[in-house]
Amino acid sequence: MLSFKTLKSPIGTITLIASENALVALYVNDELKPLLEHAVESQTHIILNKAHAQLNEYFNGTRKNFDLPLSPAGTEFQNKAWSALSVIPYGEIWSYGKQAEYLKNPKGQRAVGGANGKNPIPVIIPCHRVVGSTGKLTGFSGGMAMKIYLLKHEGHQVDPDGLKIL
Repeated sequence: MLSFKTLKSPIGTITLIASENALVALYVNDELKPLLEHAVESQTHIILNKAHAQLNEYFNGTRKNFDLPLSPAGTEFQNKAWSALSVIPYGEIWSYGKQAEYLKNPKGQRAVGGANGKNPIPVIIPCHRVVGSTGKLTGFSGGMAMKIYLLKHEGHQVDPDGLKIL
């Protein structure tokens, strides 16, 4: 059985979805929420409450690493790509090429970008920390405003047009 909880955040209303054992999705604002139709609201679910608290700490600037059981549903490659994202330290950025090299697939930048775009647990699995090789801010499933906010929150400067890391 899936459970959900919503919370307000600087990036909008977040909906967290968890199984009995792990967080499985994080949706923002009006994003399509396919797992929500199978979930019941809960204010007492331990994982949801822990995720809520850790997100509040992250947005307040007192948490840099999340410590939550995660179970994102994806292909074998997607899961490897998402695991690689979790290696990127707070405040650092990688290029898609660097992430592909980390995965021992140096020509796999596009595949990495595709996998990152399907990340079901953004922010906690930090796909916002991946940019183009020149520092260009590329697509982000949550929208560029959210990516820019998260990068700035982690100490990066973005050009006035919001197109590139400075």
